[in-house]
Amino acid sequence: MSARASASIVVAIAAALGTVLATPALAAAPAASPAHTPAQLTQSVASHESHALRGLSKAGKVKASVSSTNWSGYAATGSSGAYTSVTSSWTQPSVTCGSATTYSSFWVGLDGYSNSALEQTGTEADCIGGTAVYGAWWEVLPASESAYSGVTVKGGDKFTATVTYNGSTFAMTLTDSTQGWTKTTTHAGSSGFKNASAEVVAEAPEVGGSVASLANFGTVTFTGAKANGSNLDTFSPTEIVMTKSNGSTVRAQPGSISGGSFSDVWKAS
Repeated sequence: MSARASASIVVAIAAALGTVLATPALAAAPAASPAHTPAQLTQSVASHESHALRGLSKAGKVKASVSSTNWSGYAATGSSGAYTSVTSSWTQPSVTCGSATTYSSFWVGLDGYSNSALEQTGTEADCIGGTAVYGAWWEVLPASESAYSGVTVKGGDKFTATVTYNGSTFAMTLTDSTQGWTKTTTHAGSSGFKNASAEVVAEAPEVGGSVASLANFGTVTFTGAKANGSNLDTFSPTEIVMTKSNGSTVRAQPGSISGGSFSDVWKAS
């Protein structure tokens, strides 16, 4: 073979290799980035939050049983001792944050509707300093919220919350079946508790003594909402619509409840 022919073959092989290596299917794949973990609720933030019912008023400017400036959902009510357990499940909402600082919470509890006692546990999705913050917590009034430590909460996680009174103490249990963790806190309960109501609620919590702006959580759907083991709707619960202090601007609106399920929709901050 002549030198000229050998050189031609070398050039052809080099060209072919260049074409193969440039083919996207054979190009080196970029390394997978680790799953993003959003900012998590800290105790320093939680210690400024509380979940007592505020601004309760009877039906007026909105079509609902009652309105409140910070609660949206349903409360089964009765005489002292009527309710010893409450439970519900939901998918943790995600929030997209702008510059405003806003908060939202999702929980179940005993008492709180017609008295100052309340034993509860749930989650939250906040926008703090432009960053989405997620967390899990429990609370027994009049103390502030306590964050569960050592857990991760993400938008889209599946939660079940339960509060049970066993005759002497309250067990507040929160399970994240997506992340695979469960937290339980046992407490003597609020002073003067009556167990006269059971609630499933989406909320704009009170932060630093004032009701916070409500984070845009979109829609949260509560399922399996039960009191004393029966669907919450069998107790003809009171519907609570969250409004601004003017009583006419709706902040969050619960849909009708059936078979222990209802959706709650964000309307305004």
